[in-house]
Amino acid sequence: MMYTDLSGLPPQLRSLVESEMQPGERITWMEQPIPSRMARKTLPIVLFAIPWTAFAVFWMAAAGWGTAKAEDGHGLFGIFPLFGVPFVLIGIGMLLSPLWARRNARRSAYVITDRRAILFTAGWSGSVTVRSFGPDRLTDLRRRQHADGSGDLVFAQDIHRNSDGERHSADVGFLAIREVKAVEELIRGLAHKVVR
Repeated sequence: MMYTDLSGLPPQLRSLVESEMQPGERITWMEQPIPSRMARKTLPIVLFAIPWTAFAVFWMAAAGWGTAKAEDGHGLFGIFPLFGVPFVLIGIGMLLSPLWARRNARRSAYVITDRRAILFTAGWSGSVTVRSFGPDRLTDLRRRQHADGSGDLVFAQDIHRNSDGERHSADVGFLAIREVKAVEELIRGLAHKVVR
């Protein structure tokens, strides 16, 4: 199924897609990520957040009880339990990551034109990152497909290092889309047109 109608997009995203089009460029396919699939990708974060948050709350309660017992809550030690607040807030943020992933999926879009593939990816802060892939950058595709035909079509990987110097990679492409195999064929057709 081919989607080329932008009317289903939120107004701000539709305006961004329209402004990105070059003169004479034609949209051949457009879709948004499946929100529930994007939310499922956050499951490891949620599983990590459960013990993290539980321990942070337990630590604050124990520290509060201990300082109240020791000094009746007076003095400098009375604020000691508050050091756990940032850890609790981080834990709550991680527990809410499926909601953020759903929200970002509704504010993102993937577009194939007769010239390129474009990713409009919503960020956590409300911004949208636009990445364009010309046909020469669409030759090394990886497809992950689920039983219902949905899946990920990966064009590249972003590699970055954390503060410890460890390398981490993130897939770049059309993630959590319907009919991923049909979309792969469209991309391969676009790449083939230029190679010839």
